[in-house]
Amino acid sequence: MVAVRPAGAALVGEGPRAIVVAQRCGLAQARDGENPMSLTPLRSRLSAMRQYLRVNFPRFGSLRRIYPVNPAFGLSDGTPIDRYYIECFLESRRGAIRGRVLEIGDRRYTERFGSDLTSSDVLHFVEGSPEATIIADISDCPQVPANSFDCIIITQTLHYIYDMERAISELHRILAPGGHVLCTVPGISQISRYDMDRWGDRWRLTSLSAAELLATAFEPAETSIVTYGNVFASICFLEGIVTERLRARELDHHDDDYQLIVAVDAVKAPV
Repeated sequence: MVAVRPAGAALVGEGPRAIVVAQRCGLAQARDGENPMSLTPLRSRLSAMRQYLRVNFPRFGSLRRIYPVNPAFGLSDGTPIDRYYIECFLESRRGAIRGRVLEIGDRRYTERFGSDLTSSDVLHFVEGSPEATIIADISDCPQVPANSFDCIIITQTLHYIYDMERAISELHRILAPGGHVLCTVPGISQISRYDMDRWGDRWRLTSLSAAELLATAFEPAETSIVTYGNVFASICFLEGIVTERLRARELDHHDDDYQLIVAVDAVKAPV
């Protein structure tokens, strides 16, 4: 009988775990009468062992902690990952940001991605907001006339509103026929403590719930929804690790089971 110690067992130690890992990677002990040299070449077996360990036994390193790297979404360190995805979405919809544009909060994206503008308005909930041209609650703004805007940009706002369906109805009302609502909402995110303490941080959406919500006012056939994110980007976002620390392939890999950002382009049907 030939007894062969699992090749690479030193990588995981002795005992049951080493044996299980070795068996799964083709490194099990040789059976009676079997020539151990007929097993998979050692280098290939060790490669399989290392790959298994990387996937199944992660090394947490500095992430083994109960507090995030940056609790403010990484804002002081660079570009938050959700903003990278929001800007990718708006870049892809440049052609819709034209004419009479309304942006919620400020006009940063109108200025960055808009073209052929005839007017630029900013709606804000709080009196005294420096860029606001309209002070109103987007879920109840009768002072804004119907059919006023060719494009409405509402990023990372809808989830703060308790009655989201009413907000969607108002967005549809003030949007001109043929106009676009460009909306992003978080799927995976920490609580925004600043907003929670002032007006509330209430909802997280999926592509399905976003589609169902928009269908209360917009024709489904005129609504397109895209999602952004993957498990690694989501972990980094929750930790406050910024875009500049990730590789492009890590950011741009798409996994629909990890929807960090849900983005909607909803078009109001022409009259």
